Formats: sequence, C-alpha cells, structure tokens
Amino acid sequence: EERIRKLNPLGKRGTYIERDTYETVKGAILKILTDHGPTRFMALTEAVNEELGERYRGSLGWYFTTVKLDLEARGLIVCDRKEPEQVIQLPGS
Repeated sequence: EERIRKLNPLGKRGTYIERDTYETVKGAILKILTDHGPTRFMALTEAVNEELGERYRGSLGWYFTTVKLDLEARGLIVCDRKEPEQVIQLPGS
C-alpha cells in the first residue's frame, strides 16, 4: 500500500501514513470545515469521529491529529492557538 510522509507545522520530522487513510481523514476534515466554518478542536475531533468512527476504531484520534498537522503545514487549514481551545478553519474563513 502506498504511504506518504506527512508534514508537521512545528518543523518536526513527519511520520508516514497510508495514502488512502490520509485522503479519507483529510476529506472528512475539509468537508466539515467547509460545511460548518471555523470549528474548535474538540468539536472537529468529534465530528470526524462521527463521520469515520466505524472505520478507524481505536486509532482515529492519532489519524485525525497527524492529518490535521499535515494540513496545517501545507496551508490547507489554519489553526488559531490564541483561543483557550484551538480553533481550526479554512484559509480566508
């Protein structure tokens, strides 16, 4: 199975993830942000879990976090860490 190395916005060395898993989680994150606008970290985590939870029991939290960091590093999402809880949004939202 094809794997890709994800990026990290903090400059840490990225880990590898299966491309189809990456694309599935990425699609869920971007769909939720498109549909709902800026979303707090925990609400986005829960929404992705509702969307994909049946497929990724036990490890969805890791997949969500690693893909979220990669999307942030690539500039596809913006994470505002000034709030008490991180707010995630699409650029220009």
